[in-house]
Amino acid sequence: MTVFEGTFAPVSPPYRFAIVIARFNDLVTDKLVSACQDCLKRHGIDTEPDHDQVDYVWVPGSFEVPLVARKLALSGRYDAIICLGAVIRGQTPHFDFVASEAAKGIASIALQTGVPVIFGILTTDTMEQALERAGIKSNHGWHYALNALEMASLMRQMPSSFASGQIV
Repeated sequence: MTVFEGTFAPVSPPYRFAIVIARFNDLVTDKLVSACQDCLKRHGIDTEPDHDQVDYVWVPGSFEVPLVARKLALSGRYDAIICLGAVIRGQTPHFDFVASEAAKGIASIALQTGVPVIFGILTTDTMEQALERAGIKSNHGWHYALNALEMASLMRQMPSSFASGQIV
């Protein structure tokens, strides 16, 4: 029996990530980006925009995230893509449409392309809840980056194992 499990150790060649960030609710998304960067830095990833390990793409809102994430995934340049946003419930059904389509879109990109695409879009009832998840109590941005690291590592392990015939 073979067990596959992602790790968080530095690798060569180094991982490349893209982070797609929704501008809408940027009070929240800016905090998610900061925690995401902190996690990646602590795991040996150079997060500076002028280096080659992390690219940042800003989009108007969470609804637009899947389109850009798909284009990035199809480029073949990235080991994982982290999608960050915040959809906060209002008094209309708009929240339901945006949250649902963003989630479905992000999930389908990973399945279509084989590139890990991390769903880092907060869906909350209030701004207070969003801010709690973006840093007041804990910051989910850190966890989204960890997910990306683990999945990038896992995906790098799997192709060589499949090619060598270890898995039937």
